[in-house]
Amino acid sequence: MYIMQLVTIFLGFIIFGISENIKGPAIPRIQFDFNLNEEQLGSLLSLNALGYLIACSFTAILVRKWGIKATSIMSFASMLLSGVFIFLSHTYPLFAGSYFLMYIGNGMLEIALAILGARIFVKNVGTMMNLSHFFYGISSTVAPLLATGVMSMQVFGHTLDWRGMYLVMLSLSLLPILSALYSKFPGDDLPLESRTPFKELTRDPALWWMVLILSFGVVSELAVGGWLVNFLEKAYHWDTVKASGLLSIFFLLFSVGRLVLGPVTDKIGFTLSLIIFSGFSAACTFIAIVGGERWSFLFAASGLGIAMIYPTVMAFIAKRYPRGSDTAITFTVTLMGLGSVIGNYLIGFVIETVKKMYGEATQMGLLRGLQAGYAFIGLCALLCTLCGFVLYRYLKRRGELI
Repeated sequence: MYIMQLVTIFLGFIIFGISENIKGPAIPRIQFDFNLNEEQLGSLLSLNALGYLIACSFTAILVRKWGIKATSIMSFASMLLSGVFIFLSHTYPLFAGSYFLMYIGNGMLEIALAILGARIFVKNVGTMMNLSHFFYGISSTVAPLLATGVMSMQVFGHTLDWRGMYLVMLSLSLLPILSALYSKFPGDDLPLESRTPFKELTRDPALWWMVLILSFGVVSELAVGGWLVNFLEKAYHWDTVKASGLLSIFFLLFSVGRLVLGPVTDKIGFTLSLIIFSGFSAACTFIAIVGGERWSFLFAASGLGIAMIYPTVMAFIAKRYPRGSDTAITFTVTLMGLGSVIGNYLIGFVIETVKKMYGEATQMGLLRGLQAGYAFIGLCALLCTLCGFVLYRYLKRRGELI
């Protein structure tokens, strides 16, 4: 049964990685088809992050009422259905609504997988959390190139393009639905009185610092999938295949980081790991921006550091709140979703503002705008480092370092 639980978790993260990161090659075409500028594109991504946030707010209720099994199946089914609607969407309102539904499914899935991981990973928590998230990274690695290939495929004489690509890729959600149907999940019968009260959790300053760390870290992580291809194509005139290739290298290093560096977090501690890895990601991003096109490989290298933030935060929560991990995870991830809404909007806003400062219709204006927007991504990683340092000092003074 433990093996079936692992299969469901691993397949879940594979689908999660695919659904999150096939958008990179598709966004320029979506932008062209619906005639969106960068600020409108940022608003679209923020709207979908809002759907993710809404899902996070009610998923814990569904888990307590129906269990993780039913909730997981519902989340996969939502993504499958959204793929059908995206394929049929030829108006912007229908497309936005379909994309919104996909992120509802993503939010439900993330909470369910995090709760399940916190329940079944008792030993080597950091290693197992990072191993689970490794499958997210490996699917994210192949997703952009796979999406690019599927978009160019022809079926019955018609090119699939980005709509058909979403249908094909999201149909893979059928696989974890089948594994979940044959799985049993632990922890649903834990008595209510045995759980750590919500008010007690929210009085812990460490949890609030985790909210900030996770929010800044995830904005920096997810923004790469949405903006890197766009940045390389428009700032440096890279073709889609080459730009998608660098995004895939980012996620390859992202995956390698989670596979190889997971045991490091158990050895040196979760809090110190957050400081080191987020600082590395921030440094790579800023050097890549300042160095120009020849330093673009550092955009990919930043994946080694930012990959460790989410699973390390989940491991920290599982270790610090063993009787309240469900509530703590839901609380943290929900507020993280709010940060994602704001972060995605700000990236688009920064790009448009700086473009206007340097000349909206000029190549220089576009370049500076995109650089400023990507610098905001690096700033989020840097803020993650600073928050980790404050948390480290707080826990060290209390003798509670994890």
